[in-house]
Amino acid sequence: MLASRLAESTAELTLDIERVLGVSARQPVRATFRFDPDHPLIVTAELLVEGGPRVLWRIGRDLLTQGLHSMSGLGDVQIWPSCLHRRTTARLRLTSGDMAALFELPLPPLAQWLEHTYQAVTTEHALAAIDWDLATTDLLQHPAPGTDTDPD
Repeated sequence: MLASRLAESTAELTLDIERVLGVSARQPVRATFRFDPDHPLIVTAELLVEGGPRVLWRIGRDLLTQGLHSMSGLGDVQIWPSCLHRRTTARLRLTSGDMAALFELPLPPLAQWLEHTYQAVTTEHALAAIDWDLATTDLLQHPAPGTDTDPD
């Protein structure tokens, strides 16, 4: 089983990050990233502002990894590297409807943690576990709105 290959310390990463509210306004946020080797294409990010609700996002592991080196993502989730004030960070933008939030997170611990997840479950192994016939059938039966196969 894949789960037995992943050390408990690798399955989760907790970081103190900041929500960027303006040029000089920041809000501390606790972010917990979780990796489940039984669902290796996805990283779950739980964001918690002190006194606020927990917010849960599911983000593609490859999208996060690419965003450590270059702009990655379209639409709801975007991430890119940033070097400000002699710190190596990444910017993560999450959008839902007409709301958006921009976060700054330390790049080195996230990069190291992601590397451990790839050591536990490689991309090739993750993709080999997908039932492509089932995934394709599901996509064809439930196309995204606005696609050519959308009957509306």
